[in-house]
Amino acid sequence: MRSIRQIYKIGKGPSSSHTMGPERACALFKEQYPQADGFRVILYGSLSKTGVGHGTDRVIRQVLSPLPAEVVFSDRELPGAHPNTMDLTALKDGRELGSLRVESIGGGDIRFPGQPEEREEEVYIEHSFAEIADFCNWRYIDRLSDYVELNEGPEIWPFLLEVWQVMKQSIADGLAAEGVLPGGLNVQRKAKFLMEQAVPENAPAMAQFKQIAAYAYAVAEQNADNGTIVTAPTCGACGVVPAVLKYVQNTRGLTDLQICRGLAAAGIIGNLTKRNASISGAEAGCQAEIGTACSMAAAALAELYGQDLNQVEYAAEVAMEHHLGLTCDPICGLVQIPCIERNAVAAMRAMNACDLSYFLTGSRNISYDMVCRAMHETGVNLNRRFRETSEGGLARIYDRKRR
Repeated sequence: MRSIRQIYKIGKGPSSSHTMGPERACALFKEQYPQADGFRVILYGSLSKTGVGHGTDRVIRQVLSPLPAEVVFSDRELPGAHPNTMDLTALKDGRELGSLRVESIGGGDIRFPGQPEEREEEVYIEHSFAEIADFCNWRYIDRLSDYVELNEGPEIWPFLLEVWQVMKQSIADGLAAEGVLPGGLNVQRKAKFLMEQAVPENAPAMAQFKQIAAYAYAVAEQNADNGTIVTAPTCGACGVVPAVLKYVQNTRGLTDLQICRGLAAAGIIGNLTKRNASISGAEAGCQAEIGTACSMAAAALAELYGQDLNQVEYAAEVAMEHHLGLTCDPICGLVQIPCIERNAVAAMRAMNACDLSYFLTGSRNISYDMVCRAMHETGVNLNRRFRETSEGGLARIYDRKRR
């Protein structure tokens, strides 16, 4: 597996697959054709159907500017292609200089079908949680974060510290902001409102929920407003991990470096899911994004609470298992409804999954590797309308209601 640095990317929202990926692709393509005087970009699948709501065309034109760029939203089907596929063409005096097909595969990563993939260094030779557990048991490694340090080296901690600082800043910025999010849905920011609500003294569970939900809303709203966030593992699910980690830091007095231990454990879960299943909503539904984020957060909590490897795995498994089948149906293609609220709900589910792992790990029957494979099988068999096309579910019903 590659470094967990590939899971945590600092960038602008609202979508890692629809903005960060195309942004990277266009920047690379532009460098290849300095003699071009214009570009044409054709978007297919989910990129075409929800590209306007995600701001894909806006990002493409920004990256390719000051040269003109024609962006085409195609309804053509590409059998066998990734749902986030785009064709880039460089032009000179109206004639084609060259073209490139790119797939935005989730989490801001891209690949070029038909071309040999760049071989990045394999940081981890283990490719499943079972293999990781076997290795750790053999080496008497008790903590998943120690396994990360062994493979990534001590230089991983400054990187994760930077990630955590950005996460905390996105929470602070989101809690301070008010107003309506862009896009035309008239979605009011709710993070600050949530945090300011009074809670009865005899309701500790409600106080916990309010804090965690407010943090999750804060980050997800920053993402929806094109703010700076960290993919964990994607932009659309970026509020889950920061919310639970900020809460546990506040309530347990953990240092930033201790929080990074949780981020390290979460990164392994994100890595495993990305390699063995998917973190792309367009490929496998929202279970691949919010479900993975919930698993990452649950594993991070278990790590920080001092639970053993079996308990960390069980926390991640429970979190994913109860997101199986979750559809990706963003209204109007915007990462707002139901995306923002899902971040808060998933953050609370991560807390619950971690609590269950403390008590019930010895009785479990399902491994994380099993539930990861099940998620992928479920995702690829979901009807295409429920995989980030805005043609089914809440997105379709909302449109019908408005008409």
